[in-house]
Amino acid sequence: MPQAEPDLRLDGYEAVNARVEETFWQHIAINLDMLTVLAKHHTDGDQHSYYVLHNGAVTWGTPGDPQLVALHLQRDPAARTFRFQHATLPLPAMAQSWLIARGCPTDAIRLPPGMGTSPADGATRALEERLMSDGDHFALITSYTDDTSALPETTVFLRALDERAPLPFRVLLEEVDVEAGTHTLREGGFTTFEAATHWWENHWAGEALPLPIAPPQTRHSSLPAPPARPAPATPPRRPTR
Repeated sequence: MPQAEPDLRLDGYEAVNARVEETFWQHIAINLDMLTVLAKHHTDGDQHSYYVLHNGAVTWGTPGDPQLVALHLQRDPAARTFRFQHATLPLPAMAQSWLIARGCPTDAIRLPPGMGTSPADGATRALEERLMSDGDHFALITSYTDDTSALPETTVFLRALDERAPLPFRVLLEEVDVEAGTHTLREGGFTTFEAATHWWENHWAGEALPLPIAPPQTRHSSLPAPPARPAPATPPRRPTR
């Protein structure tokens, strides 16, 4: 039975201009019947709506692509127009962090019970809470979502925006136990891009290397701008086994 399309509360609204209309179609509307709402929040008067969405169409696209969409809708009720921002991200906590950084209350965008798998342990819960609150301290280099195996997993490669960070490169590893309906999330910290890439390549080659323990990123009153120099080359998403 087909699922109901998400209600984005756009009846009677038009995109603010042709560019927004075309971009919204390309990134959101074209897959609307494949989007599932995992969490949502609307402000009073519907001026802002925040969504964490799962895009089922990604399963049939490029292997490994992130499957979650963070969507921020901005409406002008008087003009009956809307704008939007969105990001495609690999983990719910990262989508939540992106929305929180754009004004969504933290508690309003949590996934309700029964929506997706549950954290398997306290370490997973603590890490997800931290990612929701300080995920904007990191830039996403790449990720790989494997949803085809009996034990689905997602790996995420991050770089700290603060060049003073002692372990600027981080790897997140989420492993799902489908039968139990739970997942674990762990974080590893690396001093160099090469060290993180070495772990990444060996992990996808089937070698079970442990993730080096990464302490939480130290908060500063203000973050420096992202480095002006080019980012390091992107590691392979999933090397041939």
